[in-house]
Amino acid sequence: MKLRSLYSRIALTFAVLILLFGGLLGGLELVAAKHHQEEIIQRLSRGLAAHIAGHWPLATADAIDYQAVKELFHMLMVVNPSVEFYLLDSQGTILAFDAPPGRVWLKQVDLAPIRAFLAEAPLPLKGDNPRSPGRREIFSATPLYVQGEIVGYLYIVLAGDAYRSLAEDVWQGHVFQMAMTAGAGALLLTLVAGLVLFAVITRRLNALTRTIATFDEPGRGDRLPLDDRLRQSPDEIGQLARAFTRMAERIAAQMRYIQAQDERRREMVANVSHDLRTPLTSLQGYLETILRKSEQLSAAEQQKYLQVAVRQSQRVSHLAQELFELAKLECEEVRPSVERFSLPELVQDVAQKFELAARQKNITINARFVQDLPLVYADIAMIERVLGNLIDNALRHTPEGGEIRIELGHSDGDGVSVKVADTGSGIAEEHLPGLFERDSPLRRSPGRTRGGLGLLITQRILQLHGSTIEALSGQGRGATFRFSLPTKAPA
Repeated sequence: MKLRSLYSRIALTFAVLILLFGGLLGGLELVAAKHHQEEIIQRLSRGLAAHIAGHWPLATADAIDYQAVKELFHMLMVVNPSVEFYLLDSQGTILAFDAPPGRVWLKQVDLAPIRAFLAEAPLPLKGDNPRSPGRREIFSATPLYVQGEIVGYLYIVLAGDAYRSLAEDVWQGHVFQMAMTAGAGALLLTLVAGLVLFAVITRRLNALTRTIATFDEPGRGDRLPLDDRLRQSPDEIGQLARAFTRMAERIAAQMRYIQAQDERRREMVANVSHDLRTPLTSLQGYLETILRKSEQLSAAEQQKYLQVAVRQSQRVSHLAQELFELAKLECEEVRPSVERFSLPELVQDVAQKFELAARQKNITINARFVQDLPLVYADIAMIERVLGNLIDNALRHTPEGGEIRIELGHSDGDGVSVKVADTGSGIAEEHLPGLFERDSPLRRSPGRTRGGLGLLITQRILQLHGSTIEALSGQGRGATFRFSLPTKAPA
């Protein structure tokens, strides 16, 4: 068993606590039993000294009869060898006793406990033991009077040498050994039961740990392979198992999303690289032609080549600008600066910017507004970028003589709806679901001449405004894009 495991630490801590608690409880029980026994003996023998002094006069009218005292002490100790009798003067000095020579070590007894005993202080009270200096035992005492004055005390040690010797034999006897064995057995049983219980608890934790450790193994699936009994358990371990299951599912979903995003980024980089390669190659080719054959080319040919090179450089610049703008929007460096403004006025301004390009292609731009449209809350520069992207796309895909319609109206919710439609070739139905993704099918279409990032930028801008864009189209019926803007200030 490794001491670094949770079970070993719990088991060791529990064993130490059981042993300490058992030892402390056993010690307290012994001390309490001893004090209880001493109190009972002292209460029962409280009037022993007074009874003896009352029935056997130890003092005459003039002084103490030492011979009578000695004979009485000898007789009483033969009758009850567990007690020891001492005759004290008024200062506590030992005057008489019955003991073999050299057995009494003290010459004087402290009178403070005797006075407390006579004043009926709470028991048990312990006084000096003349045979064991520094040891205090329970006692009984009474004053001796001569002509009305205290001339001494009868001092009886209730737990003498014989009592202590017998008590030690009793502690080592069969009853005490049985009690100790029963107590040790109870502690051992408690320890074993606790270790078994901890093993059951930690076994479930170990199973959960092993399952979580396999989370990063291939082919594990999205859910942790936890036992249903563990997952459905109502206690804290079951709650932990369910929390880990939810965490695993969330991590798996996030990993799938990250992998999909990474794959889309890779595809977009490949597409953009292809988009950049074409104009750059054309730009390089025309510039090299002008450089090498400048003397052989006429001024008109040189002008033509330079115009082509400029157009290609503009395509590269436009694509680079779109990539930079999309990167800022996706890394959330740009936040909408929301303000309240009139959307019809903005639509008219944007339409006028494209009026010249539309006339060159003989395309009509019509804006239709519902009366009394409320003001909207949005970033006016970002919404201008959205409208510009949609109108620019419509111009590029609408043939000569076509029409671009911009319609504003009330949305189903609390907002203003915007619809940009054209009379171009439209978008195939199967291309609509992935139109706003990085790997848009339009980017893979043959003959693409632009990077196709405008719709991505449009979608991201509207997402920052809490809105979405929807594409409605059909092959040969033109393309229609629809979104809405709020008329209430964001929270």
